[in-house]
Amino acid sequence: MNKTALVPIAEGSEEIELVNIIDVLRRAGVEVTVASANSDGELQICASRGTKIVADVMLEECANRRYDLIAVPGGLPGSEHLAKHPVLDKLLRDQAAEGKLFAAICAAPALVLSAKGLLAEKTATGHPSFIQSLKAKKIDGAARVVVDGNCVTSQGPGTALDFSLELVEQLCGVVKREEVASPMVLTTTPTAYY
Repeated sequence: MNKTALVPIAEGSEEIELVNIIDVLRRAGVEVTVASANSDGELQICASRGTKIVADVMLEECANRRYDLIAVPGGLPGSEHLAKHPVLDKLLRDQAAEGKLFAAICAAPALVLSAKGLLAEKTATGHPSFIQSLKAKKIDGAARVVVDGNCVTSQGPGTALDFSLELVEQLCGVVKREEVASPMVLTTTPTAYY
């Protein structure tokens, strides 16, 4: 059975991050559901740099589903919109409580995960602009990607491929990570802090 992942998106989500997450996970054979958090019921969002992205479903349709991974892209105001969404709030809290994998990049570790108290017992990183507002057990501002148990965090657009490959490794193992990275002409050296 394929692993499953939820990638919530909203107006102003960072396109480099969300596309990397979706693309790399799908290359690994993960069944990815892209869910729009738009309050107007629109599947299409306008990302932070003006790119139009069309989700698979509305986030409300995911309320009663379970996923092996929930990966939250950053960007502004996308992270702010996602932080306020009640369905995502419940999904993330349940994911963490069940010990399942959850992840965030850029502004999302601070604005989404930390704001919900989900990093209180974790080592984490995030975009340098948001490190001061990141509430975590320990902050590693130098690491591109941080893995602490069932939580993966990363710094921003420039670390999106490292982050996405780490998600593949956490879900599917290091061999699958190498299978995905090799044809993309990427290094397979792990970049995460453990």
